[in-house]
Amino acid sequence: MSVNEDVLRRLIMELQILQETADAVQQRIGLTYSAINELQIAYNTLEGIKKEKNGSSLLVPIGGGSYIKSKLEDSEKLIVGIGANIAVEKNFGEAQEDFQARLLRLEQVRDSLQKQLEELGTKITNTRTNFQTLSEQLQEGKRIV
Repeated sequence: MSVNEDVLRRLIMELQILQETADAVQQRIGLTYSAINELQIAYNTLEGIKKEKNGSSLLVPIGGGSYIKSKLEDSEKLIVGIGANIAVEKNFGEAQEDFQARLLRLEQVRDSLQKQLEELGTKITNTRTNFQTLSEQLQEGKRIV
């Protein structure tokens, strides 16, 4: 096996690793977008509830596009999930601040992941170019060291 073939094999392996890494980063971006959307829906729901008075009738989603009728008992206290299936009671303002802080952190994570994906894209492009150049030189019978 020639040095050139070794370099080609290394470039192929590098491309595979870069592509797998890019795919993983893309999946994380998708999950981050889902979390951002979920928090935005929760925040917007809070905004809607803020306008309602205690005793107002509500339709509460129960999943599968289905709802149950309910009455708003206390719009000042909310049960907010904080992770690991743990929830705490917070007042309305604290819940809004918590959602805003989470949204900000998730947007920062999303931006960082998108930057990583762009960098990986550049590396993939450069590696493919190197691979193509070396392949063409090998076909022409040139030896590259």
